[in-house]
Amino acid sequence: MERKQLKDIRFSVLDLAPILENGTVSNTFENTIDLARHSEALGYHRYWLAEHHNMPGIASSATSVLIGHVAEKTTSIRVGSGGIMLPNHAPLVIAEQFGTLEHLYPGRIDLGLGRAPGTDFQTSRALQRDQKGGMEFPQMLEELMYYLKPGQREGVRAIPGEGTNIPVWLLGSSGFSARLAGELGLPFAFASHFAPDNTLPALELYRDTFQPSDVLEKPYAMVGVNVIASDNDEKAMFLATSQQQQFLELIRGKPGPLKPPVDDINAFCLPHEREAIERQLGSSITGSPDTVQEKLQVFLNETQADEMMIHSQIYDHKERLRSFEIVKNIHDSG
Repeated sequence: MERKQLKDIRFSVLDLAPILENGTVSNTFENTIDLARHSEALGYHRYWLAEHHNMPGIASSATSVLIGHVAEKTTSIRVGSGGIMLPNHAPLVIAEQFGTLEHLYPGRIDLGLGRAPGTDFQTSRALQRDQKGGMEFPQMLEELMYYLKPGQREGVRAIPGEGTNIPVWLLGSSGFSARLAGELGLPFAFASHFAPDNTLPALELYRDTFQPSDVLEKPYAMVGVNVIASDNDEKAMFLATSQQQQFLELIRGKPGPLKPPVDDINAFCLPHEREAIERQLGSSITGSPDTVQEKLQVFLNETQADEMMIHSQIYDHKERLRSFEIVKNIHDSG
């Protein structure tokens, strides 16, 4: 198999719409639009937002609304969900919401779907996930895709939504969605940015189980990757401590806003917590342009991905913009 080069694949952006310590939600949305426009100007392929609930550091809970806002403020970049947590919703509602988005911004909307709640159990109950009649994720997916297909039908219809054929992706951090995406012939996005150990097994399972469909003739795999790029390794490692602090708070059960970077992350965590951070963020790529380029190429060699979705939790917005600029320059040159 011929080795892929970074310039041979697409690069895209995942934005968790981080709420900054001492910042506001309005600031977050301003930064999201600025990053989306910046990403579009740099030539990134798509811009995805993720559904999370009851997370003080993430402002994208009303994911469909924010997707529409980003699409309105940009002109060409694809905008979508990475993802919508389908068990939180009635399939008809998602078909109507994304059908509306597709009619407003034709040819630019992606629908990435996950089966996790994107939150804790108590919040899941508040979202009424237990009132779906026991329907399993594959059944919900089948119903949703039925609403989006063209053709006259009796009974319940998604209007708008019907006949839009919005690209549907399955997202996952384990083998379940990998197998389902393969069996249905759908594109698959793996959350390597927080489940590094499962990346290669899930991709292998997806490719081994793939069946050609009306959507795809061959597998199409995207991998999420944390990248903190700066002008030198030392500065990048410093910037990366914001993401490390956020994950530390998560494993302590006290999620909070994105904090400013610190000089020594080890001063804030116990040894077992440091091990957990390193394990969970094990595929993160941090460093200077040369370091990031080398590590991205190694990651591509391992995964043979068709697309990489770059996620950068950086406190300073200008540094975050700069990181995405460095990564896209690496992509274009190499």
